[in-house]
Amino acid sequence: MSRRAVNPTRLLGDGGSIPFVGSVQCKARTSPLLSIGLIAVGAILLIGYCYSSSVSGSSDVKAVNKLDGGVSCTSEVQRALPFLKKSYGDSMHKVLHVGPDTCSVVSTFSKEEDTEAWGIEPYELDDVGANCMSLVHKGIVRVADIKFPLPYREKSFSLVIVSDALDYLSLRYLNITLPELARVSADGVVVFTGSPGQHRARGAEVSKFGRPAKLRSSSWWINYFVETSLEENEAATKKFEQASTKRSYNPSCQVFHLTSGH
Repeated sequence: MSRRAVNPTRLLGDGGSIPFVGSVQCKARTSPLLSIGLIAVGAILLIGYCYSSSVSGSSDVKAVNKLDGGVSCTSEVQRALPFLKKSYGDSMHKVLHVGPDTCSVVSTFSKEEDTEAWGIEPYELDDVGANCMSLVHKGIVRVADIKFPLPYREKSFSLVIVSDALDYLSLRYLNITLPELARVSADGVVVFTGSPGQHRARGAEVSKFGRPAKLRSSSWWINYFVETSLEENEAATKKFEQASTKRSYNPSCQVFHLTSGH
């Protein structure tokens, strides 16, 4: 997801004086070499001060950008990879990830032995690197509107993982998208969603997704799964929780494990 650029504030006034230079008084008997030396020292100190201020300002900007970005469930998918492998084992051999920044997830998963990763970017790609464009050109990553049937055959993937995508869908489109995710999966669907109260960059959301995220509670999701006949994958849920507890892993997003329902 694109972030708004923040320009660091200048920490030096335009009219600031060079340290020590103003105090140098050229007297008749003062050596020219001494005056030149003092000016050189002052210039060096000024350059050092400007550099340290610039670095500090840059760090502050990075911190602000990180805060403005809010919680990313797509980043959480990458953190959860070891626990997903514990939960699904052989079902991780062909994985489809659906969500923004899917190129980063596909790249991470592809580094794992015996794992083939594919991706769907549900929103327009912008400001992406050469690696992402290469994945798109190869057809490994597709840009597709998930409010419509997915461009894959039934059971094309062993496991489907979706993040930062369902939160932007109305109930009408959820009723289309979730069954589609289940249709193209053979062994299950893993849903990463935001939690009510999480910080989100609303301005950036509206510009990219057309609407702010609707963060639903776990009880809402559980009731929805029951009403739409999407069953919990109890075995995978138990393994995921056990692996998470053992490694003291606490997801920042809600994680739901569903069966494919075939």
